[in-house]
Amino acid sequence: MNHFEEFGIKKELIKAITELGFEKLTPIQKQSISVLKEGRQNFIGMAQTGTGKTAAFGLPLISLVDTDSRTIQGLILAPTRELCVQIAKDLENYCKYLNEVKIVAVYGGVSIRDQISSIKKGAHIVVATPGRLTDLIRRKKINISTIKYAVLDEADEMLNMGFQEDLDAILGLTPADKHTWLFAATMPEGIRAITSRYLSDPFEVTIGIKNSAAENSSHIYYVVHERDRYKALKRIVDANPNIFAIVFCRTRAETQKISEKLIKDGYNADSLHGDLSQTLRDKVMKHYRDRSL
Repeated sequence: MNHFEEFGIKKELIKAITELGFEKLTPIQKQSISVLKEGRQNFIGMAQTGTGKTAAFGLPLISLVDTDSRTIQGLILAPTRELCVQIAKDLENYCKYLNEVKIVAVYGGVSIRDQISSIKKGAHIVVATPGRLTDLIRRKKINISTIKYAVLDEADEMLNMGFQEDLDAILGLTPADKHTWLFAATMPEGIRAITSRYLSDPFEVTIGIKNSAAENSSHIYYVVHERDRYKALKRIVDANPNIFAIVFCRTRAETQKISEKLIKDGYNADSLHGDLSQTLRDKVMKHYRDRSL
């Protein structure tokens, strides 16, 4: 079984994803959708980033929504604003021919009032970052006591970013009889604690080797003195004229400093860090996706 039609997915969804270029299921989609479309089990999906996890949980979740109800039925938690926006955008694309399914993204860095307004108009699926969702709950502007399905996407990253307490608080406010679907690339101890607390008898799928790095990546490293680090970076870039890369730095200040030095030296670069407004972050990411950086 490889094709989406064979998994009982709504024809409106199939039409939309076919237009998006979907032809065959990835391994995580194949093993997830067949279980999740029934909506009867807790679920753990282990797979590397970039393997199609959004469709793996998004397509069955959309199929399970009762559009006759105006309550929030699905809650998707993601670790970052960018991922939150991307998931919501993907789901909206899947729902091109299912306009009655309402999806709302809530995340920091933009107007909370606009997000509150969208929630009031009605949402079947909410995609959220833990921090902004906690803020909305504290203000009593969102009700998650009605959800039937909670999805934790990149759950390992949420723990790495310090969202353990927020996750516990959020999940503690959801119905005991909901189903929780957890997706991650690795399974640290903190994830195991969450699964034992909130996912009784989960169906577990692992694609590839658990806690392993992506097979299509190779790693090269250079050991240099700190004073030579920028020179080394420039040499790597000069040796690869068509380079399309992300340089990770330890601090926001260092990120800004390195990008400014690259720009001053004539390289097509920009910075991305938490001190930038969401509008600027979106602008940088658009330029990066367009390969104009």
